[in-house]
Amino acid sequence: MNYEIKDISLADRGKMRIEWARSMMPVLRLIEERFHKEKPLREIRIAACLHITSETANLVKALKEGGANVFLCASNPLSTQDEVAASLVKDYGISVFAIRGEDKKTYYEHIHSVLKIEPQITMDDGADLVSTIHSEKRDFPIIGGTEETTTGVIRLRSMANEGVLRYPIIAVNDANTKHLFDNRYGTGQSTIDGILRATNMLLAGSTFVVCGYGWCGKGIAMRARGMGARVIICEVDPLKALEAVMDGYLVMPLKEASSLGNIFITSTGDKGVIREEHFKEMRNGAIVANAGHFNVEIDLDGLERLSIRKRKIRESVEEFTLKDGRKINLISEGRLVNLSSAEGHPSLVMDMSFANQALSCEYLIKKGGNLERRVYSVPSEIDKKVAKLKLESMGIEIDELTEEQKIYLSSWKIGT
Repeated sequence: MNYEIKDISLADRGKMRIEWARSMMPVLRLIEERFHKEKPLREIRIAACLHITSETANLVKALKEGGANVFLCASNPLSTQDEVAASLVKDYGISVFAIRGEDKKTYYEHIHSVLKIEPQITMDDGADLVSTIHSEKRDFPIIGGTEETTTGVIRLRSMANEGVLRYPIIAVNDANTKHLFDNRYGTGQSTIDGILRATNMLLAGSTFVVCGYGWCGKGIAMRARGMGARVIICEVDPLKALEAVMDGYLVMPLKEASSLGNIFITSTGDKGVIREEHFKEMRNGAIVANAGHFNVEIDLDGLERLSIRKRKIRESVEEFTLKDGRKINLISEGRLVNLSSAEGHPSLVMDMSFANQALSCEYLIKKGGNLERRVYSVPSEIDKKVAKLKLESMGIEIDELTEEQKIYLSSWKIGT
């Protein structure tokens, strides 16, 4: 077994974290138990580029129970939990290539390490694995792949539209049991958690600026308001901006919000959202962070140009002193704050996301040969199955349609 991790002696602590997460992932446990019996992924080679957390460890374990040979690397240099990586290697026999804080060169070396198995299935979170395969024109017998997050889906749809995508991808992020819950409740809570761990700020009474009102932005705004912050939404999409207004938030251009905010968070999936023009307007002591997948949403070069010095003032905070003496505080180098400064999404919500991942892998084994080279949504039967299992695990029952109701809903002839 090949691997490259920080320290194998961290495994005992990592194993406890994995077991704690498993206790709160009942849907994935059920899938793992079935996979153990049926082995639907027998001898399938899976290359996975994911955030290496205790929740991801349980997904990988389920895939292995299904018979797969999994090689795992990180999808972000700061999201790896080193103790979890150590336990996956020592206790579960998974080949892991990831070290928290690795530089860009090492990051891509680790991506190349997982590609050495010539995967039949790829699992991505941000599409770096897929883009590496395509940019280097790797020729693997790939059945299909899955993509976890909004940013990756955007990249992959762009590839499909240009006609360069070489194999089918299932956009796990499109599943209702993923983005309606993981993005909204997971990102919402874990982003606030990351900001608070990094800064120990009091949100009550502060002005909190959220750039982007997609499902992640909605969750962040909801949680910030719940803790007493005045929330401003900045958007480019008129429909999302209107929705934010109807949800009771202030909506304005970022240039206007820049002089009002105490805390700024980006969650757009785009680059250069907070730029020099905005830094110039910010209050002394403003805090800036990013909840998007890549560290491109904040113009870090622009911030450097405006600054005369910087220092690390807290473990995850850099203080930039501008030429006029104002200070701007950047969290976690502009990388996704919920994983770089906290532990990522809670296990209870990742249970649904990774259940979709596992079942989508199984679906690709069965149907991948008949799929076109494009991006697919998670099949509705998988989405509904995950929702049903989650409700059952929570002890919640719901109604069922009567036969008369089914007939009524399926017929166009029945009116008043």
